[in-house]
Amino acid sequence: MDEMGIAERIGSITSEIYEKILLEDVRKNPVPRHIGIITDGNRRYARSVGISENEGHLRGKEKLEEVLEWCMEVGVRIVTVYGFSTENFARSPDEVEFLFSLINRAFIDLMKDERVHRNKIRVKVIGEIRRLPEYLQETIRKVEEATNGYDEFRFNLAIGYGGREEIINAIRKIARKVREGELEPDEINEEMFRQYLYDGSIPDPDLILRTSGEERISNFLLWQSAYSELYFSDVYWPEFKKTDFLRAILSYQARKRRFGR
Repeated sequence: MDEMGIAERIGSITSEIYEKILLEDVRKNPVPRHIGIITDGNRRYARSVGISENEGHLRGKEKLEEVLEWCMEVGVRIVTVYGFSTENFARSPDEVEFLFSLINRAFIDLMKDERVHRNKIRVKVIGEIRRLPEYLQETIRKVEEATNGYDEFRFNLAIGYGGREEIINAIRKIARKVREGELEPDEINEEMFRQYLYDGSIPDPDLILRTSGEERISNFLLWQSAYSELYFSDVYWPEFKKTDFLRAILSYQARKRRFGR
């Protein structure tokens, strides 16, 4: 083995030891029950390493599979991922179609993946599903039906999603109820409002994590994130390592959540 190979091996061993230390520290304290993830930086990563943007998105999809495994390993039970925003519809038609095709294939693979059934992962899509291609809508219906009875782990993927649109849609539904005499204005409260969101059955995210160095939540889970802890990582999503993930959890555990009190 040459000197470079020895250095790489030493670096790998050091990284593995550090990862184990972080994992042991994480397991000493409660972890977030629900994590929201903004998977940012696929295109910039692709440009930085000289590959196509589509290849960058593909590596981002592979990274998501890894991160879901890390979440289950430490005991996180709900993950909501920002996969495709309403603003993303404005991207080039070729890129949008590639992303829809990639998501469609990922869902098809999910239904065949024994890990999904072994870990009882329930999959749900939140967003303006009617704006998606019919083939993707059909695949979404199938994967949701195939996993509907599972309750050990929840994986929500936000596609065609915008936080403002979610709130506006909820208001419209409630307004119709009031107009039709099925609901009195004084009956409207937070608990009731939650029922009209895309998925009102899950608790608010304890932690929202974003990669790529951008420090904003970009229209993601606006209602639900009122008291979420925020964590921003400098690395692009495809480069996000397990040590980065564990540091995010440790940062969350070090905070004192007051919920405005």
